Amino acid sequence: MDIQQGAAERALPQLEWRPMTPADIDGVVAVARLSFPDHFEARECFAERQALAPEGCFVLSDEAGSVRGYLMAYPWRRNSAPPLDSLIGAIPEEADVVYLHDLALHPETRGGGYTRLIVERLAEQAKAAGWREIALVAVNEATAFWERNGFGVQTPPGMAEKLASYGADARYMIRAL
Repeated sequence: MDIQQGAAERALPQLEWRPMTPADIDGVVAVARLSFPDHFEARECFAERQALAPEGCFVLSDEAGSVRGYLMAYPWRRNSAPPLDSLIGAIPEEADVVYLHDLALHPETRGGGYTRLIVERLAEQAKAAGWREIALVAVNEATAFWERNGFGVQTPPGMAEKLASYGADARYMIRAL
């Protein structure tokens, strides 16, 4: 597929989702900086989560292996959200949901339908592994996007305080599997 750009056309690169590796972390950080300038997290946070739950970490990459997007998810506790820009240390033994920590695309990659593919892949993978729900915190006015992907806003007691560092528009959301 080509996109008209003035009088010239430019071919879109072939992109595909694949498992994230430690070598992808710098590319993930670069995409995160563009996507979440108000919610930036240190490289160590991304590296730790990829090491703790590699099965829930994916990158959208081109033929050269450049990271054009990413998704990070790991087991966590329902009605809880890890503090931003902090190490979690370990996956909680009492984890009862898959927590979708981040989904981001490079601005030049947005609008190509890539997000639905990876959200559905994560949902299928989580369900096959026996998980019953995926939880997340929607930021940057993304609540409607997540609703279109099967998530609903939840307001458990005490959650507003937990979400304070995420910004005024942060919403805790869950998708049943």
